[in-house]
Amino acid sequence: MESLKPIKRSRLRIFLGKRYYRLRRYLEWHLDGKTYALRRESQQLPYLAFTHRTPLLRQLKDVDMWMQYNKIHNLKIAASRLNGIIVRPGETFSYWRIIGKPTRRKGYLDGMVLSYGRVISGVGGGLCQMSNLIYWMTLHTPLTVTERHRHSYDVFPDAGRTQPFGSGATCAYNYLDLQIRNNTNSSYQLIVYLTDTHLVGEWRSELPQTRTYEVYERDHLITCEYWGAYVRHNTIYRRVYNLDHELIDDEYITENHAIMMYEPLLQEGRPEDMGHAEEESQQDQPLRHPQQKRQQKPN
Repeated sequence: MESLKPIKRSRLRIFLGKRYYRLRRYLEWHLDGKTYALRRESQQLPYLAFTHRTPLLRQLKDVDMWMQYNKIHNLKIAASRLNGIIVRPGETFSYWRIIGKPTRRKGYLDGMVLSYGRVISGVGGGLCQMSNLIYWMTLHTPLTVTERHRHSYDVFPDAGRTQPFGSGATCAYNYLDLQIRNNTNSSYQLIVYLTDTHLVGEWRSELPQTRTYEVYERDHLITCEYWGAYVRHNTIYRRVYNLDHELIDDEYITENHAIMMYEPLLQEGRPEDMGHAEEESQQDQPLRHPQQKRQQKPN
């Protein structure tokens, strides 16, 4: 495994790196030969494949609540672009190609962004809550994740966590994208909306589902690195069942490695210390990290 030791870079290096990777992504969108899903329909497809919701507000240590209120505003704008998107057989869903660049001109506000393990404010902050939701739902469908980037930092303790560590997908326009390909013979539709308390998502399809999925982790451990930090690791798998709930496959999904930004032996915490970075934030990762693509199940 490549060392996760942070590399200190100048502002100029970071600026030029982002410009390069963003330009490369623009070229890929037009030259990679993929057919991207761009059509939206107001009428919902008849069958619910999977649904999930995440809370809009949490008490997070050292994070001003105005960032979370602005996050809600940003999520509403993104949801208006994503809601109703149809992914037909052979098409690829690209998170950033649909949403576009978050700018003040489009109405986005400053929200919480995690950059190199630090909480800062940035335009469009909080959109990772949307990418996390979509990724988690997709793992419970036959759709194929072809590009996903893991969080480089584990920022908040996870008391009360209901999902495995590392089950989210970080995003940064546009070089850290979430892409999902429909290799099935049925069209799928993404539904996302906000209630007063939650961000809600659904994958719907034009044909009934014949499989159900259970996502779980293996090989969870914490290591102390030679350079002084603790790093958290795990591997994500999913069990596949038929309609009789008979196990028909056990698929490898991905592996995660994240620098811990809190005491690893913490067992209990105050409510304001708790949070789930994978549900709450947009994380701008170091550019040196390779994209995490769905891999084949190891032998």
